[in-house]
Amino acid sequence: MSLMKTLGRVAAGVILAKGIGAAMQHRGTGQSGGRVTQNRTGQGGLLGDLFGNNTTPGAGGSLNDMLGQVLGGGRAGSGSRYGGPNSRGAQGGLGGLLDNLTTKARSGGAGGSGGLGDLLGQLSGGSKTRSAGAGGSLGDLLGGLLGGAAAGGVAGGLARKDSQPTNDASFGELFNDAIVNKGEPEVAPTPEQNAVAGLMLRAMIQAAKSDGTIDDAEKQRLLGKLGDDLDDEERQFIRDQMAAPVDPEALAQEVPKGLESQVYLMSLMAIDLDHEDEARYLDRLARAMNLDRPSVNQIHDEVGVTRLYN
Repeated sequence: MSLMKTLGRVAAGVILAKGIGAAMQHRGTGQSGGRVTQNRTGQGGLLGDLFGNNTTPGAGGSLNDMLGQVLGGGRAGSGSRYGGPNSRGAQGGLGGLLDNLTTKARSGGAGGSGGLGDLLGQLSGGSKTRSAGAGGSLGDLLGGLLGGAAAGGVAGGLARKDSQPTNDASFGELFNDAIVNKGEPEVAPTPEQNAVAGLMLRAMIQAAKSDGTIDDAEKQRLLGKLGDDLDDEERQFIRDQMAAPVDPEALAQEVPKGLESQVYLMSLMAIDLDHEDEARYLDRLARAMNLDRPSVNQIHDEVGVTRLYN
């Protein structure tokens, strides 16, 4: 399967687990001056849309269906899924949040990295995504995003799997579609989009381990939706991420400029923020990626979880 499909499945499983567990509660954890404090919060944002407005009696449909509709922007069965070359990106859902953060980064002057020019322009709606080719700068980018694997090796193979050289879809549109379809997106991702999906997977797994361990329940929420579709390379990639030490500073060094907020968002989605170590991890990650406190708190607001900073 493509890394985009893998990311969609993992993200859906994580949010479903949140709905069954801590995200259904109206108490959250925030951090102030190194201490974790309990704050009463009315759940708004993305999680509020899912667990507040879509799990009420008589709402209809299973929680899995509601999950796809909300995280995918409510577009299941709703005609054209992609805006084409003039698209502003995904509208709604988790993909919409990711595309909005990318658009904001572009408007703020953040450029691309890895010798690929405007990576953000390739990932966001409104410009045609183009692959950089089979090696060289593309291999450097894929190796960095997927954890430093050798260019043209496992990293390049994973990123190119089930991909196409170009498309007119934004990263968020593909991600939403993968969630709605519970499988591959309607339009195949590019190698660059797959590589960024791999980076998001790495961020989620790192965050899930941030309380000092990754127990069976956390492994299930991260991997339970993958089924038997993974091949040996994909399984090894996941195993490597599970075994890697928790190091937000090292992860931050491999995040291309302009993708910091998106990586933070996916890290936040992977945890319940009910442990002091998790709050400290998010604080370290934000600092390492030079995200200021108002920006971090705004991401928490958009998701619908308690702010990290008072």
